[in-house]
Amino acid sequence: MDDNDIEDLILSDDFWDTTARMARNTIVPKVRRRKKTFENDDASQSTTKDAAYVITKESGCGKPNCCIQLAEQVETKKKEVTQNYCSSSVASLDSQISLDSQLPTCNGIVGTPVSNNSGAEGFIFSHSLKSNGSSAIDHLLDTRNESDIPGHARVFVRTWGCAHNSSDSEYMAGQLAAYGYDIVDDKLEADLWLLNSCTVKNPAEHHLRNEINAAHALGKKVVVAGCVSQGAPKSEFLAGLSIVGVQQIDRVVEVVEETLRGNSVRLLGTKKKSGKKLGGACLQLPKIRRNPLIEIISINTGCLNQCTYCKTKHARGQLGSYPVDELVARAVQSFSEGVVEIWLTSEDTGAYGRDIGTSLPELLRRLVEVIPPRCKLRLGMTNPPYILDHLKDMAEILRHPRVYKFLHVPVQSGSDNVLWDMKREYRREQFCTVVDTLSENVPGITIATDIICGYPSEKAEDFEETMSLCRKYRFPSLFINQFYPRPGTPAARLPRIDPKLVKSRTKQLSDFFQSYRPYDHKLGKEQEVLVTEESHDKKFWVGHNDFYEQVLVPKEENYLGKVLRVVITETGKHFMKGRVVTTPADRLVSPAVAPTLPQGVVSGTSDATLKNGTLTSDQDLATRKQELARQEKWILLSFVVIISALLVKLAWVCLRIISA
Repeated sequence: MDDNDIEDLILSDDFWDTTARMARNTIVPKVRRRKKTFENDDASQSTTKDAAYVITKESGCGKPNCCIQLAEQVETKKKEVTQNYCSSSVASLDSQISLDSQLPTCNGIVGTPVSNNSGAEGFIFSHSLKSNGSSAIDHLLDTRNESDIPGHARVFVRTWGCAHNSSDSEYMAGQLAAYGYDIVDDKLEADLWLLNSCTVKNPAEHHLRNEINAAHALGKKVVVAGCVSQGAPKSEFLAGLSIVGVQQIDRVVEVVEETLRGNSVRLLGTKKKSGKKLGGACLQLPKIRRNPLIEIISINTGCLNQCTYCKTKHARGQLGSYPVDELVARAVQSFSEGVVEIWLTSEDTGAYGRDIGTSLPELLRRLVEVIPPRCKLRLGMTNPPYILDHLKDMAEILRHPRVYKFLHVPVQSGSDNVLWDMKREYRREQFCTVVDTLSENVPGITIATDIICGYPSEKAEDFEETMSLCRKYRFPSLFINQFYPRPGTPAARLPRIDPKLVKSRTKQLSDFFQSYRPYDHKLGKEQEVLVTEESHDKKFWVGHNDFYEQVLVPKEENYLGKVLRVVITETGKHFMKGRVVTTPADRLVSPAVAPTLPQGVVSGTSDATLKNGTLTSDQDLATRKQELARQEKWILLSFVVIISALLVKLAWVCLRIISA
């Protein structure tokens, strides 16, 4: 079958809102038809008793996506096979397929005879009972690949971009695993690749394009998620591919199922309630954490800025914040599963709550109340305009012992002229106010920032102002980026600076950043670190001190997830090395309040039940059962009293009749 012979399933939010309450096997998606044929060299051959048939989607009743509902009835196989069907009266395959010499039918759908090895897409059914008397369902399962059966395929997940994307991937992997799919690390073993994309830079989009081409070359099914597909779904290299929108990750199972069936599904809608944009999918969905010790929580999506160079706004849109109670509940659940560190992330955490009448400090005050002792919270990126309104409150929160004294505040340029052209909505002086105020009120705080070199309007004097800003603060963490014109953004229409000049400026700033070592003064100091990760070279565990500075410690098995006392023995540009002084095993401190979920285990399903988007623990279920039993007891007692009263009344009436 030609690659263009596909069905595009266009599933709207309204459709899913209507059908989400229906049983899974009653959902029939809306379909936009394209020409679809089944190439079959054996179609012209005469029919024999042992021939098989493909139920085509072009013949019969004519309803879009009209397929037979298959329900596996054989206990020994223990597999459930469900497909969309054209009538609720279709109960099973065996009851619908004729076993005589005529072609099989299903509510008017006529099968097309093909050989078993024809490779035609569709559902292959036995024309007659096999010699051993097994049913048509048995034959179906014998002739189909296991990857075609919903919930039985292997899925490879790859993620590019920010922590928000990482969290989305964890949620999608969790839902697929909870439904029965195998999440695999080796993409060559996978039946389907789920690619979660980033649109910030051209190279990330090029990587996505290359990965899609590689998947096609290997014959793999592909589902694309993330900002590239959301922001530019009509891109040529995405033609015919299924897409999961950034706010539709709770529908990834349906998209994967349809993709494995050979359909193209695109869910790009925005979740709204009473006309107001929501933060996204439910936070209580199952997830597989990449690091079982770290929970990434997206507190909002989108932003309030209109930066001229930014493509992410096209994908994530306007600000949409999650309610405080939902975020706190997610944090509580995470700690109950052995998490020791929480990252708050979004496109702009400082803007959180402005759309729902709250603020970032209000959220943080609630969160620190539920963080267990010695566990930590790391705050994500915030743009200067919004943090300015809460500087004193933020300083107070950042001094809290359970919050890392770390903040990522991107400046992008030290020149007011360039900031104006970028529509950054602040000036150099305001950025300096943020850094100075936090540094004064939070001693030792780590301020990370971003710089874009070579914005189209950047002149030599503008770049020098950027250099002077970096010399003033000597940022310990500095992300240096060359300007990339992203299609569809205002900056992409501006004349570009000579690429050689851009590279020269980038190198000049990079050389300055490499010229100083921010941690040398800590050599010989004793610090407390929380160990949560493995180093890139696999030789050390990575811990972080109160300022979220990286400290490498020996890779002893019992160190991971623990709080250690270390003495700094070596410093580098981006790290420190520590000698552990807490050596006896019985003195190692784990801040986790519960056993940490093993790698790959789905969060939210081991000791809890997900129902109607709300996670209910076993304890809550037991409480509800007790309450229902109590109510049932009172109802029965009430019936007994009423019946007794009626019997007494009846006896009294009988006595009156007898006495009369």
